[in-house]
Amino acid sequence: MTETRKKKVAVLGSTGTIGENTLALVKAFPDKYEVVCLAAHSSGDKLIAQAKEFRPKFVSVGAKAYPQVREALPECEVSTGNDALEAGLAAADVVVVGIVGFAALDPTLRAVRLGKTIALANKESLVVSGRLIRREAAKHGARLLPVDSEHNALFQILEGTKPNEVDTLVLTASGGPLLRRPELPLDDVTPAIAVAHPNWKMGPKISVDSATLMNKGLELIEANVLFDVPNDKLEVWIHPQSIIHGAVVLTDGSILAHMSRPDMKLSIGYAMAYPERLKLPVPRLSLKDLSKLEFLEPDVKRFPCLRLAREALLAGTSSLIALNAANEIAVNAFLDGKIGFPRIPSLIESCLAKSWQVREDSLDDMISLDDQVRQSCRELF
Repeated sequence: MTETRKKKVAVLGSTGTIGENTLALVKAFPDKYEVVCLAAHSSGDKLIAQAKEFRPKFVSVGAKAYPQVREALPECEVSTGNDALEAGLAAADVVVVGIVGFAALDPTLRAVRLGKTIALANKESLVVSGRLIRREAAKHGARLLPVDSEHNALFQILEGTKPNEVDTLVLTASGGPLLRRPELPLDDVTPAIAVAHPNWKMGPKISVDSATLMNKGLELIEANVLFDVPNDKLEVWIHPQSIIHGAVVLTDGSILAHMSRPDMKLSIGYAMAYPERLKLPVPRLSLKDLSKLEFLEPDVKRFPCLRLAREALLAGTSSLIALNAANEIAVNAFLDGKIGFPRIPSLIESCLAKSWQVREDSLDDMISLDDQVRQSCRELF
């Protein structure tokens, strides 16, 4: 009997939540996966510990932490910068992209152009450059498998559905930490409150995006790119229990929904094992858990970021880049105590009001516009 070859895995953003969950799955299934590349930006100590445990051939790290990591890992090929990351990507079968923000665009495109299977947990790269990424994936034979729980749910449902049978795609949102606190003035929302997500363990930036509903706005744009469904066929509902992650409304009125307990290992494991399924070590969902599910309309007046995302989607690539760049700058400023919570959407709206132009087929143009918007946003506070 022939032994099945292990899948070689590259984990980009290995020290973040997605990266840690991915490595937990590798550890749980040592007969199926081996890590060939780890990449992180600045968490040198954690990256070193991961490399010593999983023994990848390639390690990539930001310039500031490079000397420390290089000295600690003489047995690995340690590099810095996206050009140097190329060898690690080339060695992998599956590339898990857990990098947060615009920074993931370049390495994601590199993996696409190498024809890899990409488990994509980064939504921003698809928001700012989704058409380019899809064209390059088709050209190079790369496969994009979404790791966001909502898009992973929709991907699974749509695999068994004919395109002409689909009417509407439904994305659900937990509502974040502010849903149950309507009496709390938004001026009083602190970073500690905004990052205290009730259902998911996520990094600070994504947690704040969840609180503002921008996370769902970005996911709406991501769904438009991944599934080629127009804005008016994409619905968003607040679902505090995070049990139903996505649903598809069919032309005959039927609704197909994907349900599970909130655990990122489910969607990561599905993407890593595709087209097979793993027997995952996660708590199982019972029908009893479905007895008190809630669905509410988003309050776009109190949380306008969802509206801004829809407007940017309709406006096109330049506005999408501006939306993402302004949001990253505004969220970081909020986390650093430089602005209040309500200023996040107001800064984004101010940046969207300006005229921006970009060539959709030029990565250099996209990077340049991203830099311009960031600087413009900083000048507003």
